[in-house]
Amino acid sequence: MKKLLVSSILVIISLTAMAQKGNIRGFVYDKSNGEPIIFTNLMLEGTSYGAATDLNGYFTISNVPHGKYVLVVKYIGYAEQRLDVQVSNTTTHLRIELEPTTQMLGSITIDAKREQAQIQSNVSIEKISPKEIYQLPSIGGQADLAQYLQVLPGVIFSGDQGGQLYIRGGSAIQNKVLLDGMVIYNPFHSIGLFSVFETDIIRNADIYSGGFNAQYGGRISSIMDITTKDGNKKYTEGKVAVSTFGANLFLEGPIIKETEQRKYSLSYILSAKNSYLSYTSDNIYSYIDGTLPYDFLDLYGKATLATTNGSKINLFGFNFTDQVKGYKSIADFNWANSGMGANFVLLPGMSSALIEGIFAYSDYTINMKDNAASNTSNIGSFNAGLNTTNFYGKNQLKFGIEAVGSTTRTSYNSYDTLVDYSTEIGAYTIFKGFWKKLLYEPSLRFIYYASLGEASLEPRLSLKLNVTEKFRLKFATGMYSQTFIDTKSDRDIVNLFTGYLTASPDLNIVTTFKGDSLTQYLEKSNHFIFGLEWDLARNLSLNMEAYYKTMNQLVSVNRDRYYADDLDHSNKPDYMKKEYVVEDGVAYGGDVSLKYEDGRLYVWTIYSLGWVQRENEILTYYPHYDRRHNINVLASYQFGLSRSWEVSLRWNYGSGFPYTPTRGMGENLTLQDGISSDIVYANGNLTTYYGELNSKRLPDYHRLDFSLKKRWQIGKRGVLEANLSVTNVYNRNNLFYYDRVTGTRINQLPIMPSIGINFSF
Repeated sequence: MKKLLVSSILVIISLTAMAQKGNIRGFVYDKSNGEPIIFTNLMLEGTSYGAATDLNGYFTISNVPHGKYVLVVKYIGYAEQRLDVQVSNTTTHLRIELEPTTQMLGSITIDAKREQAQIQSNVSIEKISPKEIYQLPSIGGQADLAQYLQVLPGVIFSGDQGGQLYIRGGSAIQNKVLLDGMVIYNPFHSIGLFSVFETDIIRNADIYSGGFNAQYGGRISSIMDITTKDGNKKYTEGKVAVSTFGANLFLEGPIIKETEQRKYSLSYILSAKNSYLSYTSDNIYSYIDGTLPYDFLDLYGKATLATTNGSKINLFGFNFTDQVKGYKSIADFNWANSGMGANFVLLPGMSSALIEGIFAYSDYTINMKDNAASNTSNIGSFNAGLNTTNFYGKNQLKFGIEAVGSTTRTSYNSYDTLVDYSTEIGAYTIFKGFWKKLLYEPSLRFIYYASLGEASLEPRLSLKLNVTEKFRLKFATGMYSQTFIDTKSDRDIVNLFTGYLTASPDLNIVTTFKGDSLTQYLEKSNHFIFGLEWDLARNLSLNMEAYYKTMNQLVSVNRDRYYADDLDHSNKPDYMKKEYVVEDGVAYGGDVSLKYEDGRLYVWTIYSLGWVQRENEILTYYPHYDRRHNINVLASYQFGLSRSWEVSLRWNYGSGFPYTPTRGMGENLTLQDGISSDIVYANGNLTTYYGELNSKRLPDYHRLDFSLKKRWQIGKRGVLEANLSVTNVYNRNNLFYYDRVTGTRINQLPIMPSIGINFSF
């Protein structure tokens, strides 16, 4: 009886102890404009209880014993704030506003980043803010995400004109781009210096080069998740910029301000940017052989309805267009991408859970016309998702559902239009936990490709071991799948056109590979990544990663098609007569980055070493984007008493891409009349005879860019900035392509100086 009584008392004490704990949750905002501040560090002084804000500025500190505490809130560029908080049985909700300050201590900066590094896995991810983008030389006076992406570890960029991004051995179609949760099908303009995203609207961009968790699906290589700002809730501000390349306009401000009586606010963002190079290049860059016919116009708008407790809904829309008219041997080319959507963040009751949702629709059309053919491709798609995140102390559990539907219509090389429908339904769960010095994040994604009747179960895992405060080991692995393919051939010297298709039996595709029957056409990959982070000194950090990626059932255009797929050739193997074939691939290599940062000087050096191989029925070869060595050096320095001067340099080196040499040219007589054809006077078609696939290498690529900025403070909020930039400072003749017919060499962009001016208010 005594034992039972003692046991009961112990159980009651334990339950009482568990009950004597509470939660602190809330949001952290910039006091000057009401914008959420991401990655803010919060700590209960004298304890191990703390948290960091997410992309919404949200934080939660769970399972805190009852009592009085001092909450310390600090973030780079803001005055530290200390708050007295009382933790009880009810959840304590806080709305914290930090005051911007010009005093930035190097020790605070480094300590904050070190704390973040210890609680985030950070495997193969770069978190980018406008601050980092503006540190890069601003080509044409316009700082742009596309220019920054080219610097990142593992990223290969194929050229200044019509360039594409290839990330750790994956093709461009294997990269998924999200803008506020909406899928964007072409984020880069034909002149490879600019993206569709105006820098001033970006809050954060997460670039995953591999090993991403189960929240993301439908691509097997990389993810670019871009989040925009909500709009100034306090006052109207904006920027006007003009340069020799183009012009920008940005506005944000309140429509309805929050007051003590009105517990909500409504704000907006509007942005527009365009290029008028086709008009200015005749005069300013007249030394270039031909004009630069690159014109684009990007429009974006967003409205945010936010409540005092942090819940909000965003409505957004965009229209991005790109146009190239008759550039030498490149055809007339244009594309347009438009869409609209809504997302929301909901903080229910007094729970510490966070609910987020998205619904969006976009339409993308691309056209190319030359003397040989008229090609067009359209994809209309919607995506919808709902997820919730629950917090248990430092641990987190997130689960969600997602649906994606699309219709593709593609006419390629004047063939009949191919129409296909695709639907993906996914569910995922992610757990983030801590055990002593180990951070572990297992996740699982289930995708059902309804249009194909195929399902894919994809486990993923990331780990980080905080060996010391300054030295950390990390690892990630996962399985991935996708159905989207493109119509590009490895033999295209230059091809701006990308037709979108869905891999399915409806295509004229092989039914066997390496003697095995194909029952489904999901493209799949497996990622294995190992790395380390080392804070070598207060202002110096080292990051190293090695990766190995397998890729299976990659569907591509058949470059070895010799026969028509008809009864006369029924005895020929599929890979010699089908329009599309299946290949396997492997990519492996490593990246090393060394970063130095103090108050004035920023230096980032990146070296990437990589191999990419593809295997088909005939041979193993290197695809056209296989670059063995890639080096980027970025340096930025602010000088003057008020740091109003800034000079930036960026140097890029890349070893040569593979290409297929021309073995010869000849006339191909069709002999349509059979033995009655007149072989003496008949006119045939000029035919190219190719050498071994990608057996040669183009010359090495290297380029130095320079930028100089000067800022003047005008009034309380006004800033006038003048900038001078020079692209390709030492005028390196980097090869763009050779015209196989004429043998003419076409180079990338020559030296291109530009000046610009912008006014922020």
